[in-house]
Amino acid sequence: MANAVNWFEIPVNDIQKAKEFYEKILGYELSLNGMGPLKMAWFPMEQNGAGATGSLVEAESYEPSHSGSVVYFSVEDIEGTLNKVNENGGKTLNPKMSIGEYGFVAHFEDCEGNRVALHSVS
Repeated sequence: MANAVNWFEIPVNDIQKAKEFYEKILGYELSLNGMGPLKMAWFPMEQNGAGATGSLVEAESYEPSHSGSVVYFSVEDIEGTLNKVNENGGKTLNPKMSIGEYGFVAHFEDCEGNRVALHSVS
């Protein structure tokens, strides 16, 4: 059985600014793409790899928000990643906290005003 989620989209108002923010904090290169009226910056993916992938999306009907769904990014070092968030126009909302045997989580606001989260095993 596969994991339930296979794609996510994070709304943005400024695709280039958001692309640079996520590249700096996560260390991935995002790929700019267009699909009709959508401007997209795709996170890297490995075909048939574990986990989900997704995109930043700039479009008229997409609005950055603190409410609604929250995307969790897997990282090795939550505190180091939060430092990068704060240095690049975002801010920590909830610092690193234990979720018991499942590791640790933290929430931040990205440069566009979205609530996003981090997860690590240690």
